[in-house]
Amino acid sequence: MSSQDFVILPGPSSISFARSMAKQMDCDIADLEFKEFPDGENYFRIASEVRGKRVLLVQTLSPPVDHHLVQLLLLAKKLSDTGAFVYAVCPYLGYARQHREYLSGEVVSLKVVGQLMASAGVKRLVTVDIHNVEGLGLFTFPAFSVSAIPFLAEYILSQEDLSEAIIVSPDFGSSARVETFAKLVDRPYCVFEKERDRVTGEVRVKPPPLKLKGATAYIVDDMISTGGTIIKAANVLNEYGVKRVIAVCVHPVLAVNAVERMGKAGVSKLIASNTIETDYSKVDVSKAIVDHLKLLG
Repeated sequence: MSSQDFVILPGPSSISFARSMAKQMDCDIADLEFKEFPDGENYFRIASEVRGKRVLLVQTLSPPVDHHLVQLLLLAKKLSDTGAFVYAVCPYLGYARQHREYLSGEVVSLKVVGQLMASAGVKRLVTVDIHNVEGLGLFTFPAFSVSAIPFLAEYILSQEDLSEAIIVSPDFGSSARVETFAKLVDRPYCVFEKERDRVTGEVRVKPPPLKLKGATAYIVDDMISTGGTIIKAANVLNEYGVKRVIAVCVHPVLAVNAVERMGKAGVSKLIASNTIETDYSKVDVSKAIVDHLKLLG
């Protein structure tokens, strides 16, 4: 399968990401007419011929998640009805946090999202650094998660002075990701023990067994939403005398005031990928998806 077998349809939430993919793959971009009515409803018209083609529908499910999800479903259904083979390319996959029933009665949100995609005609899914890889098993069609970590590491190696750097995982859930990152930048790393109360959501962090005084600490996580985990880690790091704290993440969800709150906690810089397009999205990770698609051939 060559890149010429694909057509890219940029969803409203991922136009730049989709264009970067198209440039790397040297494939066509489908024409899409889009407008939003005053009440928030969406109007779409796919103005290109897509029958019989493999269409990469690129739409990140960033906030407002429900809005972007409905946009993806509307487009996927039309593409499928028209006779296209639909790949959902979701650089950030919303609702991936809830991939199991932690407390009795909870909705397994990711499973519902997968069922909605299947009903809309999605045949494959590609995402970047899903919150937990177990979630891929909830989809009834092939679903894949690629890693942005090598691209973040490459960027930081080229842009940052790492002579006094330590790499920090804010919890055990990120430890494998952080270990990989630390090896790529050839710096020591440590893992914070994090305890989260499933009812109240309160997070407590224990300090790591590593000398921190005078170091530049890079806290690496898959996602920053409210910034709560980063803030608690930064507070501990500052207590132990680090010189500087820098946050690194794949998905800059960045709920209201997250950046300001992290700044007040001593985080001096945020470096993120472009799975969600923000002012902090310095690292283009679309190549991770492009490389994966090339392997399908």
